[in-house]
Amino acid sequence: MAIIQWYPGHISKAERQLKEQLKRVDVVLEVRDARIPLASHHPQLKQWIGDKPRLLVLNREDMISDSLRKEWQEWFGAQGEIPFFTNAKDGKGVKAVKKASQSMEKQVNERRRSRGMLPRPVRAVVIGFPNVGKSALINRLLQRKIVASARKAGVTKQLQWVRISDQLELLDAPGVIPWKLENQEDALKLAICEDIGEAAYDNQLVAADFVDLLVKLGSDEVLKSRYGLDPLEMTGEEFIYELAARKYKNDKERVARQLLQDFRKGYLGSVSLEYPPVME
Repeated sequence: MAIIQWYPGHISKAERQLKEQLKRVDVVLEVRDARIPLASHHPQLKQWIGDKPRLLVLNREDMISDSLRKEWQEWFGAQGEIPFFTNAKDGKGVKAVKKASQSMEKQVNERRRSRGMLPRPVRAVVIGFPNVGKSALINRLLQRKIVASARKAGVTKQLQWVRISDQLELLDAPGVIPWKLENQEDALKLAICEDIGEAAYDNQLVAADFVDLLVKLGSDEVLKSRYGLDPLEMTGEEFIYELAARKYKNDKERVARQLLQDFRKGYLGSVSLEYPPVME
């Protein structure tokens, strides 16, 4: 498996600033990738936010099946959480997130009044790995584009407060990642989903591991259907070599990039890289 590490300077700086701003925040919107809801959770988040209320947002819900969405709802429900499934690209599910965030206003201002303070909008922060859709979510909440958003990691590089309404202010923050990715299986999934920067990994190694992972998850048929090559008969590395020889003039890098982009753009269909753990 490819060794994957990525911790650019702007993320280190933004993390320090974010921890300072958290003192001013009333509620946390944690945005994860619906294709990898566990791997896209920052392991230090609980330590950072303490007992602040948290809303769990699983973005890119359009890229997983309806049945899997239901399974995740049940699994998170058993953990005492209610996930909000969204597709920030087209706005699906965003109204529910806005309503839940604004519902904190009464609680926040009752506490402020009891301390002799004037009421103010609820302050929320949007936290998550790079490229999980944080800025796109904010733009949908605003109903206009005010923060930079693109389908690649590392677009947002500094913190920015944005007023959503008279009841809600949001802090858009750059994606945060652990300074060291201890779990390399999770790191691989983040790389496949483009939730960390491309500088962190080798496309050919990640694409080969991607093929092996799909076989392990029983999703090999999507590769056979699209590329006319059966991954069950070979390793992921051999799949890259064979596909390059057949269709891409032995250009293995082009094959690797094509495989990853086909997945990221949804051309392989509703393919998830994680499934809910079995509940005992």
